Amino acid sequence: MTFTTDEGKGMGMPEASVGVILQRGGEELLLQKKLDRFTVSLASTGANFPDSIPHQQVQPIPQSQLLEVIVAPTDLEEAMAIARSQSSINFASHVYQLQESHQTLVYLTDEVTIQFAPQLSKAQQEALTAQFSLELLQPVVGIPQTFVSRLTAQSEENPLKIANRLSQEQEILLAEVNIILQRESFYRPQDNFYPQQWYLYHQGGSQLTPGSHIESEKAWDLIRGERSIVVAIMDDAIDINHPDFQGEGKIVAPKDFKEEDFLPLPASSQESHGTACAGVAVAEETGTGVVGVAPGCALMPIRTSGFLDDNSIEALFNWAIEHGADVISCSWGAASVYFPLSLRQKAVVTRAATEGREGKGCVVVFAAGNANRPINGTIYERGWVDKILSGPTQWLNGFAVHPDVITVSACTSLAKKSAYSNWGNNISVCAPSNNGSPGMWFAQTGFIQSAPAVTSYLPGKGVLTTDQMGHLGYDPGNFTRSFGGTSSACPVVAGVAALVLSANPQLSAAEVKSILQTTADKIVDSDADPQLGLRMGNYMNNGHSQWFGYGKVNAFKAVRTAQQRRRQPGTVSHTLSARNNTTVSIPDNNPQGVTSRIRIAQTATIKQIRVTVEIEHEFLGDLEVSLTAPNGKTVLLQNRTLGNQTRLQNTYYPETAPALKELLNQRTQGTWRLLVVDHAPQDTGSLKSWELSLGI
Repeated sequence: MTFTTDEGKGMGMPEASVGVILQRGGEELLLQKKLDRFTVSLASTGANFPDSIPHQQVQPIPQSQLLEVIVAPTDLEEAMAIARSQSSINFASHVYQLQESHQTLVYLTDEVTIQFAPQLSKAQQEALTAQFSLELLQPVVGIPQTFVSRLTAQSEENPLKIANRLSQEQEILLAEVNIILQRESFYRPQDNFYPQQWYLYHQGGSQLTPGSHIESEKAWDLIRGERSIVVAIMDDAIDINHPDFQGEGKIVAPKDFKEEDFLPLPASSQESHGTACAGVAVAEETGTGVVGVAPGCALMPIRTSGFLDDNSIEALFNWAIEHGADVISCSWGAASVYFPLSLRQKAVVTRAATEGREGKGCVVVFAAGNANRPINGTIYERGWVDKILSGPTQWLNGFAVHPDVITVSACTSLAKKSAYSNWGNNISVCAPSNNGSPGMWFAQTGFIQSAPAVTSYLPGKGVLTTDQMGHLGYDPGNFTRSFGGTSSACPVVAGVAALVLSANPQLSAAEVKSILQTTADKIVDSDADPQLGLRMGNYMNNGHSQWFGYGKVNAFKAVRTAQQRRRQPGTVSHTLSARNNTTVSIPDNNPQGVTSRIRIAQTATIKQIRVTVEIEHEFLGDLEVSLTAPNGKTVLLQNRTLGNQTRLQNTYYPETAPALKELLNQRTQGTWRLLVVDHAPQDTGSLKSWELSLGI
């Protein structure tokens, strides 16, 4: 069998993409040809590889009948042409690499899996496959109308192109070429303490549940952080002389608001918190010590004044905005049970999250707090010394409930709730940390000596990270093994956000938040809380858990999704964008809803689609949002899963709203309609704006 270079005619997919798109699990992965190798299959067992084919090395590919032929890049096409002319060669094919992971090699086999539409008869199936000279071999057990097929000597194209052409047929639900991937070991830093950093990655052990880490090694296979992405750590102080914060361009725009200078160094043993947080997020990969979640990213160390007045908060966030912070990590809160934000504080956080990064917004991350209390809710308090708190008590962490921030709770090395972790409807995601001791409860309130005690054993490992150098830190030496709290979980998420922006710097802060939430792992804790007896470790219909938010952050899934949202070279030549900024009220409990329109005058075929929506509403869980294309096709963007959130600022892609895929390959021209329907009485709101972007 010979694979020719005939281009053929695509049926929906751009012709330039037919030979470089790999259909896999309902997704499209972009491939690149390797220029120094190809594969062949010998026509008969025991046949020798022809010496007439230029080559440097020939080696078998395990678990296959393929031989990998290594050549000089200048000899590739000539060598393949000679191979295809040999009667002893059954076929010859390029070797590919994944566009988003160049170290992953993809080898094509001669098998294509085909899933036919339910109504298709056997004769119709054979007629379809005959167009591509395929032979149906066997059914796939357990999946109706699905078969493994094989190319024959008459097949005129390689299996990648054939699979893509089949996938464009209306009678074909799926067509996937069978590929061989070499098993690649995930990237592992050589820093000597890294094997003890279980929260990044582990392979099991004492007090370690599978999946309690953040999949860092798989994420690092894709990217380890770019220096252009800056993580601001706002905290008590940061020991910027620590060896794990060294490296060209590592420290960016340091600031000390306590001493009003540019050296945010600790002045006592009580100022070790910021150094530990910074290490969790971005400790440099040096070969010794520890490594951060995003080791390649830069660090903006900011020592706070220690106060939360309006001027101090504005100064902190304005510094970060004006000096290029991409991510802002805040492992602190007010020393108060009930602390609403002032108007100025709300405004500066909003400005950072929407106007920073040249309008894309800084990703602002806050720790939920360590009181085992709601970040916004009422608890019947008892057992406090001198009844310092008693009876129904309202708790509020104003920073953690700000709609523009990512609020992080903590889970343990056993993938359970950390006993101290605050919780509530505003938790975005959780991240691994320690399980602490009851003594750390209520530390943020200043009531530690009066807190109700829990004496039961609390299993879970502590977090190993950077510490003040010498004897002044948490532990002797330059590292601590006992860091924890939501203070540690917060910079884990900040580090993952930095990796996401390293993979796709064009994402907005709201898009990063959405990615972290939609790619999080749904860990479950069915046990009762040891102090309050509550059970909130499961997920509601909207996919949200009071304890874990939308789940435990997964660095690999988040980075991969960010990469998938990048515009693929050669597939989109231009983007049509239009925005409707007219604010309209949403009728309360009215199935007719409100419709907002955007008119596209240009005629083209849609290759990519993106819809950005901004809504303010007293209870977003009442709403459904739909998009109707000019051809009358309506797709659901947002169902009633937002609960008691009050502000929606989100961008919908085919990856996050799969129904949008139905609008691909349609025409752009005409009136597009966004429909917002309120399905329940009482709560009201308005559609502020929406934007439509069509890649053509």
